[in-house]
Order: sequence, then C-alpha cells, then structure tokens
Amino acid sequence: KKDLALLAMDYGYVYVAQVSMGADMNQVVKAFAEAEAYHGPSIIIAYAPCINHGINMTKSQLEMKKAVDTGYWLLFRYNPALADTEKNPFTLDSKAPTEDYQSFLMGEVRYASLAKINPDAAKVLFEKNERDAATKRAFYARKAESNWKPGV
Repeated sequence: KKDLALLAMDYGYVYVAQVSMGADMNQVVKAFAEAEAYHGPSIIIAYAPCINHGINMTKSQLEMKKAVDTGYWLLFRYNPALADTEKNPFTLDSKAPTEDYQSFLMGEVRYASLAKINPDAAKVLFEKNERDAATKRAFYARKAESNWKPGV
C-alpha cells in the first residue's frame, strides 16, 4: 500500500497534513490554516469512516478517534515553509497508541468479515497490519525527532 503523504512530502515543496476530525479538531484547524497560508501546493489527507466500514454516521467521530488512539491512523503536518529555519518542518501530532489495535480492526466490517470467512488468514494479516502500523509510526516519530528534510 502506498503512503500518499510520504510521496507528497518527498517533493519537498508540498504542504502535507494527515488529520482526523474526530480525534483532534484543533489539529485539523491548524492544518487547514497552515495549508492556506502556505504559498505552494497543499494536500490534507483525512481519515473518514463510511457505511461500508460498518460504521453508522452517528458513530463516525468516535471511530475517527479510535483509529488514532490505536495507531491505525497517524496525525501529522509537514510544512515546507519551515525547512529553511531551525524548526523541524515535520510535526507528529499523534500520541503513542493507547487502545487495542486488533479490537479496532474487528470493529470494522471490512476486517471482521475476513475473520469470519477465513480466521487463520485474518489472524496472520491482522498481526502484519499491526506490525506495519507500528513500523510506520516509528518511521514518522524518527522524522519528528530529527529535523527531517525530504531528499536529505
């Protein structure tokens, strides 16, 4: 699976944010304000559950929060306007996961249906999914800790 945010950040001149309104409305507002103020291309990628995930619209804000709290979805901002300053242009806004990843997966029909059809394959895939999410989080955490600049 491709990481659209990382692909956009690698250009070095694109403002990139990954947001989730149900998890952190302030981060969403900050991302939109920074993107609008940036004199260049911007992309904001938002987590949005839908009815095909088995999530009722009345529960979508809670599902967005769960996605972030489990580490399934990361919140971050990359502001290339900061690249020529002492500030790190990359900010990881997500905190470390506090909720059970596997429970989150099983709460969505797209994952739970696989577990019903083929439990053995689902177990292997879900564990890989969780490992991949942890690896991705560690990757982005290193960028947040190191004054990261794309292409360097």
